[in-house]
Amino acid sequence: CSPVLAVNTPMHFRTGTVGRLLDQVQHRIEPVPGIEEGGRLHVKGPNIMLGYLRADNPGVIEVPPDGWYDTGDIVKIDDDGFITILGRAKRFAKIAGEMISLALVETKLAQALPDGQHAVVAVPDDRKGEQLVMFTTDNAIDARKAGDALRAMDTPALMVPRNVIVLAELPLLGSGKTDYQTLNRLAREQVKP
Repeated sequence: CSPVLAVNTPMHFRTGTVGRLLDQVQHRIEPVPGIEEGGRLHVKGPNIMLGYLRADNPGVIEVPPDGWYDTGDIVKIDDDGFITILGRAKRFAKIAGEMISLALVETKLAQALPDGQHAVVAVPDDRKGEQLVMFTTDNAIDARKAGDALRAMDTPALMVPRNVIVLAELPLLGSGKTDYQTLNRLAREQVKP
């Protein structure tokens, strides 16, 4: 999208949202199984790219289906058109049929266990579809301590990581953000489905 889809303005502002869609930007929300409120945001309009150029098909533009671009964002839109981003589709896990926000689990962990840095990824699970794996820089934390701390905050059981892996430091991208691809690879190597 070039450069934005939605914006808060001095006249039209709602805290906790990214604002309302710009004029001429159409949207649709596709339901996501396990997410009761909101869904996956698709947009179409004059500011949407023409398509992707792929290295495996040089010179060919891969146009979004019918011009609709899948943002990959899970959002809800209120009655006044303000958009709240609930998370990225790839940052959700499906556990026992429920969609769990990995970002929300990380927020709860940061509140319950403020010492150290924590990140959460999902890996396959033979019984429940996926399971949560917690990475932490705090070597005093194990699965039991993390679970006890989260349950003390009335966190639902599906949001409690079953496995904890301690790292000296969390891997980061050049942007300074957590490198979830590396964490996913480490989790798949160390945790059995």
